[in-house]
Amino acid sequence: MALRAIMLKKKIDDKKKELEALRAKDADFEKREADLESSINEAETDEEKAAVEDEVGKFDEEKRAHDEAKTNLEGEVGDLEAELKGIEEADEARAKVVPATEERTKEMNVEHTVEGNKTERKHGFDMIMQREDVKAWLGEIRAHIKEKREMTNVGLTIPEVFLGMLRQNIERYSKLYRHVNVRPVNGTAREVIMGSVPEGVWTECCANLNELSLVFNDVEADCYKVGGYFKVCNAALEDNDVQLASNILECIGEAIGLALDKAILYGKNGVNTQKMPQGIMSRLVQTSKPDSYPATAREWVDLHTSNIRTIGSSVLPVGGIDLYKDIVKESSAIKGKYARGRKTWVMNEKTYTDLVAEGMSINAAGVIVSATNGTMPVLGGDLEVLDFIPDGVIIGGYFELYLLAERAGTRFAQSEHAYFVQDQTVFKGTARYDGQPVIAEAFMAIGINGATPTATMTFASDTANQGA
Repeated sequence: MALRAIMLKKKIDDKKKELEALRAKDADFEKREADLESSINEAETDEEKAAVEDEVGKFDEEKRAHDEAKTNLEGEVGDLEAELKGIEEADEARAKVVPATEERTKEMNVEHTVEGNKTERKHGFDMIMQREDVKAWLGEIRAHIKEKREMTNVGLTIPEVFLGMLRQNIERYSKLYRHVNVRPVNGTAREVIMGSVPEGVWTECCANLNELSLVFNDVEADCYKVGGYFKVCNAALEDNDVQLASNILECIGEAIGLALDKAILYGKNGVNTQKMPQGIMSRLVQTSKPDSYPATAREWVDLHTSNIRTIGSSVLPVGGIDLYKDIVKESSAIKGKYARGRKTWVMNEKTYTDLVAEGMSINAAGVIVSATNGTMPVLGGDLEVLDFIPDGVIIGGYFELYLLAERAGTRFAQSEHAYFVQDQTVFKGTARYDGQPVIAEAFMAIGINGATPTATMTFASDTANQGA
């Protein structure tokens, strides 16, 4: 039951952090409410009153969702704490029963000497690790786990001297999730897009008004699942000091985040049976309207030339201020008429380092400040480093105009039932999303010094469903 208690404590800590983040927004809602009350009192014309009513409606909706989220989290924390309390009480009750091996345990934790006062035994753990039968047993466990292709060298999590576990520094869990437009949905989902605002028509004061034309379009969201599982020998879980189960779930969450980031940028949207959202690059490289393009969607536009650009070449590279001038000029292809935030740029670490180095010849202080603040040097805007992006490729735009329909966020589970006979525990994680750039011209890709941006990207193979 100790493993279950560890898992519950981690869940409780995570939920409390989410709850604290929500409660931190209470002051902002109170300020907005006070501002709206002042605006209501100040509104005089019908137009001003209508605008205020619209803002009040939006505020009430956001406040309702905020309060509901807090209530749900408080309930989840309460349920988890009650379950943890029950487990701890059960463990305490079992601890009162003296185990049959107590005397043996005490013996192994006592130092005693023989022949010339030489120490024959150390404290229990060290002594256990020195026994030949234990060494052989650990060797068998390591060999058993190593045979599982999903996890390599898991035997190393049972060390003689525990120094901790070194893990990849991956943001929890997706780097792009916070930049895109995430919409929780159930069933069929549709986002309506208003067309361009028409220009009013001038005429005589007493003449008839002209009818204006306003078009509405939409995008629909499907459902795709991302996730995976690990099988772990129960002995490995019971006999290590690494909190292995917790780390495994963290790795599953990060694996889902990596797959989600890849899909946002390079997702195939069903092409060649690859079931995932449509990525930004996959839309930009299209040279003709797909047969499946909805009739109610916005007019399809060919962007593979205007919004995919290359600067310089491997033979004639461009650097320094000329490179940044070209990037600024090319980035004018990004259209932000529907955006309210600022641009986001993504690239791998080598490309980012090259940009910083080239920028130092312009204004070293400004570039260094940008680097430490996580913003794009010279151009400004948020910057994320994703190492699966090819060298020399920069993808940028208004990521809030990428719709990520979230049907179910990341969920974890564990079970011993599926592999009960094999004495293994399965840890799994799943998430369900769909997504696409709803305003495709709000994005672009730039290749520098010979790099050509493409939609080519390798995703993990769906071997579990091949031939199904």
